[in-house]
Amino acid sequence: MPDALPQPALPQADAPTARPDRKALLCYTLDAETEQTVKDGLAGVMAPGMEFMRGNIHKAIATLKEIPTPLTLIVDVAGEPQALAALEDLSTVVEQDVRVLVIGDRQDLGFYRQITRGLGVADYLYKPLVAGMVAENFAAIVARRREAALRKRGGKVVSITGARGGVGASTVAVHLGWYLAHTAKRYTVLLDADLHRGVVPLMLDIQSGNGLRTALQFPERVDELFVERSALVSSERLHALATEEVLAKDFDFREGACEHLLGMLRRRYSLIIADTPFASNSFSRELLNGAQQRVIVMEPTLAGIRDALRLLQLPATANQAYRPLLVVNRHNRRGAIPIKQLAETMRMEPDILLPDLPEAIEKTASMGMPTNKWNRAFAKAIGKLAEATTGVEKAPQQEARGKGLMGLLRR
Repeated sequence: MPDALPQPALPQADAPTARPDRKALLCYTLDAETEQTVKDGLAGVMAPGMEFMRGNIHKAIATLKEIPTPLTLIVDVAGEPQALAALEDLSTVVEQDVRVLVIGDRQDLGFYRQITRGLGVADYLYKPLVAGMVAENFAAIVARRREAALRKRGGKVVSITGARGGVGASTVAVHLGWYLAHTAKRYTVLLDADLHRGVVPLMLDIQSGNGLRTALQFPERVDELFVERSALVSSERLHALATEEVLAKDFDFREGACEHLLGMLRRRYSLIIADTPFASNSFSRELLNGAQQRVIVMEPTLAGIRDALRLLQLPATANQAYRPLLVVNRHNRRGAIPIKQLAETMRMEPDILLPDLPEAIEKTASMGMPTNKWNRAFAKAIGKLAEATTGVEKAPQQEARGKGLMGLLRR
């Protein structure tokens, strides 16, 4: 049997290219969509010497027979009937210190174990890919950062931030959390970061508690048991953390408390949806920096465009997609800037469009039942947002996926 693809320990810092003839990264993907998703996910660690090619693993093998082995190699084996044999063939043409990352369409744990343990593949992701998954799982390996790879284990954190107040960011956060818990069947927690006037408890018809306050003031008290006892229960799979602080008093956070809390939440929940209004304090900054995927919610107005562009300029951190997803709420409201004009002004297309549903939103607020129950178009858009942020697909398919490779790994 050919030698296995090696999987050396990640060094503590970025490793320089020892030989100038070796590329930092060579990526082979089968289609333009996968290539663009990989580029988006790796944008935070892109460097000179990274090359993206179109082709299957056999084309990669043929090329690597003629050129020096890159430091990191990404290959796409989706649709390959003999993927294991092809990866074994690949091992005969690459140097021993290469890091091989594989993209495919198989979800079973057995395949994952065979290629990582038996063939030495560094990591594997299956389609459909989202940029956040690539940033979280591949970026640290490409950049050769051990700390980033080890720190981000557990559930995924998604932050929802309104470009301005009143644009519906909390509504989006609650409905996304509801969809993930009840349709995708994932254990989800909603973290309401508006400590004085948060509306997550109101929209879920639950009472605020003091667990979040304690976690931010006394982080040394926070462990898995604390999280279990402090979570506000909306349903079996949907919990929340929220507080209502006195308006006349400033809230005293402890530096690093938010990062510690997120670490505990990631051990308990598959998904953490953080309703995160932008503020110049350590809590807001740590939440935004701790998210694997940021989401910006805006309305199609001039002020909305201006403030959304400013939020888009915030730098991405390690394991974070290169830019936030852009959600345009109430895009069909009378007097709104047309989406085509908005895209031209912002030089980017919105990722998700949400319709204007004032009556349904009022019903949600008064009855504690998300709009997913009242409007199919809104529910469909939230489902699309769930897939874009977390890789979750439609409910019938997701039931099978939850028992597959990534479901087991995330648990």
